[in-house]
Amino acid sequence: MDIPRKNSKRKRIIRRIIYITVGLILIAVVSLGLSRLEPAAPSVDRRTQWIETVKRGSMLRQVRGVGTLVSEDVLVVPATVGGRVVKILVEPGAIVDANTEILELSNPELQLQWLDAQSRLNSARAQLTARKTQLQDQLLGMEAEQARMQADIREAKLILEVDQKQFEDDLISELNLSLSKARVEELGKLSEISEKRLAMFRDQTSTAQLAEFEAAVQQAESQYNLKKTQIESLHVRAGTSGVLASVREKIELGQSVSAGAILARITNPKRLKAQLKVPEVQARDVIIGLSAEVDTYNGTVSGTVSRIDPTVMEGNVTVDIKLNGELPDGARPDLSVVGTIEIERLNDIIYVGRPVFASSEATVELFKLVEDGKYAVRTRVQLGRSSVSTIEILEGLVPGDEIILSDMSQWDENDRVRLK
Repeated sequence: MDIPRKNSKRKRIIRRIIYITVGLILIAVVSLGLSRLEPAAPSVDRRTQWIETVKRGSMLRQVRGVGTLVSEDVLVVPATVGGRVVKILVEPGAIVDANTEILELSNPELQLQWLDAQSRLNSARAQLTARKTQLQDQLLGMEAEQARMQADIREAKLILEVDQKQFEDDLISELNLSLSKARVEELGKLSEISEKRLAMFRDQTSTAQLAEFEAAVQQAESQYNLKKTQIESLHVRAGTSGVLASVREKIELGQSVSAGAILARITNPKRLKAQLKVPEVQARDVIIGLSAEVDTYNGTVSGTVSRIDPTVMEGNVTVDIKLNGELPDGARPDLSVVGTIEIERLNDIIYVGRPVFASSEATVELFKLVEDGKYAVRTRVQLGRSSVSTIEILEGLVPGDEIILSDMSQWDENDRVRLK
């Protein structure tokens, strides 16, 4: 016969409570431990990263810019007068001389102005000829009058001689003799006045009147020559020897151009220079006289900085490089080039390859390799002076450290990555 146990049910309840309590404690401990564990480092493919070792030694500071070759001798051919393009005779790239006709313009209104100027010139010349004839006729008349007056004086003197003899012979009175003398004196004075008038007319009056008409002729000639020159300028010529280069706004047939518009550029392909666009941040260290090297993609040529534009355009500074060496084959105006300018050589410094988006005199965070290259940890680095492909390290790294130079922005939220 079984005897029931009075405490068995109570013991089962206590055991269950103990098991549940222990389970809850274990869950809490495990959760606390897991919460304190660091998240697993993300994996990064080593083959896709640019890794370089920090070095100590000499670093050559350089700046680089892209640009084009331009001619040092450039002649701009503007439109002297406005007109419509009716002929394009030479295309860019052709070799031209001073008399080569590049294109032809048409301006009917200018043709009419030229004909009007020609008519005005002919009229002014005719008026000058007519005035010369009138003045010559007046001069001849005055000379004839002077001749008659001289004849009258000679006649009056002869009469005075006769009267003088008759007076001495008491044939005429003293009054008649006085009248003859007065006649001679009067005619002498009139002759003297007439001679002065004749001299003044010949030397001053006629000259002054002719000068007015001659000035009108000169003005008409100037206007005619101006219109003639403008008519000739409709046949646009190169003006010098060289190569015809393209202009910014291409000229098309039928296009109307205004006076002063640039119709062509004539360049000298034998005297070229490089014009580089250097970022303004790097251009602050560039000075005139620095050595440079220009790559034409078909060879390199040395040069020196000859000019630095004082203004900044679209974040770049224009720097001219005078080329010292012989130009490679194929070098021509507007050819794209890359130029490297040597700033200075820094000795006994710590440097490394230039990381992506790194700038001089800045503080950046780079990933440094640790644990034999298995991991990379974020490290704060103070940068110094920079070059095209290298940059100075001031703090944060020592020679022998390996860092990742590639763009690591996608891991900005991680301080540690695993390299695989």
